[in-house]
Amino acid sequence: MTTSELWSQAEADRYDGEANEMSSAAVLGPAVDFLAELAGDGRALEFAIGTGRVGVPLRERGVPVAGIEFSEHMAAVLRRKADEETLPVVIGDMATATVPGEFALVYLVYNTISNLLTQDEQVECFRNAARHLRPGGRFLIELGVPPLRLLPPGQVAVPFDVSAGHLGFDTFDLVEQILVSHHLTRDGEDGRYRRDASRHRYAWPAELDLMARIAGLVLERRVADWDGSPFTQDSTKHISVWRKPA
Repeated sequence: MTTSELWSQAEADRYDGEANEMSSAAVLGPAVDFLAELAGDGRALEFAIGTGRVGVPLRERGVPVAGIEFSEHMAAVLRRKADEETLPVVIGDMATATVPGEFALVYLVYNTISNLLTQDEQVECFRNAARHLRPGGRFLIELGVPPLRLLPPGQVAVPFDVSAGHLGFDTFDLVEQILVSHHLTRDGEDGRYRRDASRHRYAWPAELDLMARIAGLVLERRVADWDGSPFTQDSTKHISVWRKPA
């Protein structure tokens, strides 16, 4: 059993509406371009495909896409956009669930590997990706860099959004590498806020590279964003690509 927290029906139903910026053409366009180039003429598999924010437009680009999703409620929202024949989805966790066939690309976007709350499960996620890849295929992860440089001594919280409709901050357990994202979201016109929280295990790029080596993959490329900008010590996230040797 995975340690991932299961998305409820209410969370799935409002996910797309609260991810407007991440679903915008400005964000999705470069992401789909990047993924389509890596997939080439092969198939792509998305771990934690969710509501199909990325998988559906990638399929519309002409790339055959399949998915693995832990929450049946999230997959049900995806089904409103694409049927099973167009975009097949296996219900299960991304560390152990399997999809028939081989893939040119396995990808995992928007920090979702951090939903696996132990190092062992994250290693198994890499191994699962390697099992699905054809020789020469690639595994891609999009993941934030933990903002620990912003933590002065004695402070455990870092704000990441302070806007009219949302307050967000992360708290950190530096021993277990667990962060909790706290959200206060304006819910309705009466001024009420809804409070949510989710747990994540953060991992550094170098730690992911070691997980990849354990799974038999080698680092091919690491950039700061979908536009291919260089990854530096000041980057707030990275997009990393590992290759399965031919």
